[in-house]
Amino acid sequence: MAEEKPTIAQTDKSSDEYDKNGYDKVTGAEHGPLESVNLNRNITARIQNPLAGIPRATLLKNVEDFAHEVGLAEHIPLIKKGALVAQDPPAFEQVAELDELERDALRNEVLHKWRQPWALYFTVILCSIGAAVQGWDQTGSNGANLSWPVEFGVPDAGENATDYNTWIVGVVNAGPYIGSAALGCWISDPLNFYIGRRGTIFISAIFCLFPVIGSGLSQNWEQLFVTRLLLGIGMGAKASTVPIYAAENCPAAIRGGLVMSWQMWTAFGIFLGFCANLAVYDVGPIAWRLQLGSAFIPAIPLLVGVYFCPESPRWYIKKGQYTRAFRSLCRLRNTPLQAARDLYYISAQINEEAAIIGKSNYVTRFIELFTIPRVRRATLASFVVMLAQQMCGINIIAFYSSTVFVQAGFGALQALLASFGFGLVNFVFAWPAVWTIDTYGRRTLLLFTFPNMAWTLLAAGLCFIIPEDNRAHLGLIAFFIFLFAAFYSPGEGPVPFTYSAEVFPLSHREVGMSWAVATCLFWAAVLSITFPRLLRAFHPVGAFCFYAGLNLTALVLIFLFVPETKQRTLEELDYVFAVPTRTHMSYQAFKALPWWFRRYVMRRKGAKLEPLYRFDGATAADQGMGVVKGGSISK
Repeated sequence: MAEEKPTIAQTDKSSDEYDKNGYDKVTGAEHGPLESVNLNRNITARIQNPLAGIPRATLLKNVEDFAHEVGLAEHIPLIKKGALVAQDPPAFEQVAELDELERDALRNEVLHKWRQPWALYFTVILCSIGAAVQGWDQTGSNGANLSWPVEFGVPDAGENATDYNTWIVGVVNAGPYIGSAALGCWISDPLNFYIGRRGTIFISAIFCLFPVIGSGLSQNWEQLFVTRLLLGIGMGAKASTVPIYAAENCPAAIRGGLVMSWQMWTAFGIFLGFCANLAVYDVGPIAWRLQLGSAFIPAIPLLVGVYFCPESPRWYIKKGQYTRAFRSLCRLRNTPLQAARDLYYISAQINEEAAIIGKSNYVTRFIELFTIPRVRRATLASFVVMLAQQMCGINIIAFYSSTVFVQAGFGALQALLASFGFGLVNFVFAWPAVWTIDTYGRRTLLLFTFPNMAWTLLAAGLCFIIPEDNRAHLGLIAFFIFLFAAFYSPGEGPVPFTYSAEVFPLSHREVGMSWAVATCLFWAAVLSITFPRLLRAFHPVGAFCFYAGLNLTALVLIFLFVPETKQRTLEELDYVFAVPTRTHMSYQAFKALPWWFRRYVMRRKGAKLEPLYRFDGATAADQGMGVVKGGSISK
């Protein structure tokens, strides 16, 4: 009778300590599954590959059952190879079933991570163009604010200005954000459920096209307000869906860099809006109509091209349409092997999620944002980064830079030129984040940029004290505002939408992103309504100093409540957000902060920081450890 091999129920050994059949090379014990991590209370901060530790024979049998169940039986050999790679990404070189072309494709994920299919880049770029509508509209209304209040009999500056008029101008400017926060963001969940990511983006593009044209044709401020409310419906649904769509389609290694194209195109839209303001400056009384109406242009390619993009494979998996999910992944990955690997790995992680979350409807999903611990932590983190985008003060410039510059002593044309400079800086300095967001991480970028935004905004406000007849007055105000934008663009600019799109589990991703975007745009509406009045009451000095203080408040919130998410698959983030908030706060306050002080203030190069997260088995981010280039390991 054959000797029965003992089973190890829990182990931290790496996969290279087991033979190809799943047995320990030293003891002969079978490598059983790793101990399950509680996705609601991960007090040990472990991140687990759900395939790690499964014996080879069991894994291959599971693949066969999976393929027959979902209608992919003809792809069983391919999915088996994909599952073996997903089980231990660094060890793909030792998977005997792979041919050399497949190994090259896996090496290139590390050595040439930006070498991706055109379909992936086309999808991300086309959909993110829709963000330009939002940026263009912000700056269109920025320039139009110098004209339309006078034409509609509600001047907010000069001898005829009143407090009532100031509130009216603020409410009209806030229209898109009121519409987004009240309705647009919240309809994205049912729209995504019934018609998918592409269908939701198509509907939102319609609302970003016709209301914008209507705003340029308005005959009174009430009509203008209604058109801007309708625009907000499209903006909210689009902003809640496009980052999710991009995040679900992108590989983990470059997800941040590609998803942040949302902010890149928002910044580009802001820049184009300022260009349009200058282009129509001298056309006469209809200038403000052209400034508002021209924002329809970016919506056209979005409306026409969205159905040429593949649907999100994760949405197909959520709907049980695995054949379509596989076809979609084949368009979004370089080889069928990578598509099969991602299909099986995503399915395994989604099954882990379903075990703790189960089925729900729209109302219960919203309630669960605050009741399921894993989801609640993602809700808190996304709330903090979105709120911080309004606390940092960027939108007092994006919405009202022309008004601020006029109060600083600029003429109307000079104010538009200075605003153009702001838009150019905002766009140019967003580019570095394409590389840094996945290298240094989301959290690091925020912690670096917020202190710098605080002091530059404070300096800009204090420069208003310089007498207007001093030549330094205008130059220094513009300089510090531009420097503020340069710090904002690679940090708090791209991070909030990228971060919020990735932190929620698939079951709550739509409603979670709706919550996050509604938070951002609600406070954008509050800012838009209150800033004209704040400016009259506090003067630019007080207003800028007030927002400088809010930057420091946001810095503390980010430090305590925002975990890092870089280079983890969307499913692996379940383990990151299963770590209790108290554990994360304690680590940051009592380990990370003292280490930072010793390393960078006391200049002790030998200072060591114990990592917060511990990894059970190899995960996707570890694949670089298995890629050998020129005799050395490339990580």
